[in-house]
Amino acid sequence: MEQFKINKNYLLLKNWWEALDLTNYEKSFFNREIISFNQQLFRLKENKITIGAYGKSGVGKSSVLNSLLKKNIFKTNIINGSTSEIQAEEWDLKGQALKSIELLDSPGFDFCDIKFPDKIYSRINQSDLILFVVAGDINRNEVSEISSFIKDGKKIILILNKIDLFKQKGLKEIIENIKLKLPSDLNIPIIINHENNLTNYITKIINQYGKTLLTLNSLQLADKLFLKIKEQRLQKRRKLAQSTIGKFSTIKASAVALNPFFLIDVAGSFALDTALIRELSKVYGLNLKSESTRKIFQNISINNLFLGFTQVSINASFNIIKKVILFSAPFTNGLSLIPYGPIAIIQAAIAVHSTKNLGKLAAKEIFIRSKSSYVEPSIMIQNISFKEPDIFNHINIYLSKRNLNKNFVSLLP
Repeated sequence: MEQFKINKNYLLLKNWWEALDLTNYEKSFFNREIISFNQQLFRLKENKITIGAYGKSGVGKSSVLNSLLKKNIFKTNIINGSTSEIQAEEWDLKGQALKSIELLDSPGFDFCDIKFPDKIYSRINQSDLILFVVAGDINRNEVSEISSFIKDGKKIILILNKIDLFKQKGLKEIIENIKLKLPSDLNIPIIINHENNLTNYITKIINQYGKTLLTLNSLQLADKLFLKIKEQRLQKRRKLAQSTIGKFSTIKASAVALNPFFLIDVAGSFALDTALIRELSKVYGLNLKSESTRKIFQNISINNLFLGFTQVSINASFNIIKKVILFSAPFTNGLSLIPYGPIAIIQAAIAVHSTKNLGKLAAKEIFIRSKSSYVEPSIMIQNISFKEPDIFNHINIYLSKRNLNKNFVSLLP
């Protein structure tokens, strides 16, 4: 059953990825993120979980991983900072459901000689599970690093290493101090690396929740990539939408300013507004039929009834004045035509303002209606049911921050 779920989620993600239909520019622009996602997609297919160790220099990250492997694979040294780059090793854990487990060792985040610290963080941040290793009470820099992982929706286990340096009473105080500095609503486990404590705990987590953690991390990486692509596309479409709205504003302004007949103004404006909505739908990848276009126009008109009524009333009044001016021109030797120009300019300005407002509202309405033909990664995450919510409470934090920061309304015209 579990393997079936893995295969199902893999196929969903694969189909989602193929449906995105990236342009060559997008493939080039997001090259690094695309490579990372495809690597994670491959790990999901192969049922391979990645566990990354992270922390300050000298806290014993390498020794923690060696204790899991039960052999000295990762280099350790009494001098702080013996690890200078990411190192990986397969963990042959007997009796677990996953096909393979990859352990990642990393340099201390405070190590001065790291050439590309962002790449180190990024590689660990892509792990399905992060072991944040400390050797005592945590300081401000460690809290900051933990907060960054939490913001990115990562599953963290805090490993308290080198406990032989502390007495039993002091150890309890350290654990209490650490808990006070961690988010109270996240319930980050604090595991003491002593004898088989760590191995037993990690083994239990992998056996019970390894596949779910692997799936969730794959979906999160997909979602983060999707948000970046969506943002870039909306920025590009915003420029096209603004250009389209500007073009229709100019056409309507010219038509209203020159025409003195109210009914022709109303009919022409309606036709132009409908055409504008249809063009905007094409910009946002939603080819609307005539009926759908009319419905959007009606919704916008009803929701902004007062504004529309005011504009129509003003235009009707000005049209009456323009008619009077035109009819009285022969009797005033043309002097009555003098106010015609300013009135036409005012009408044109009103037309431009109303068209821009309509365009903005229509773009928002179309954007909301633009439903993808595939299930987005965030929806897939929300559809996963958790038997142990406390184990996966980091997902709720990720989703809440995601929805708070990425509504994209600011990228509309």
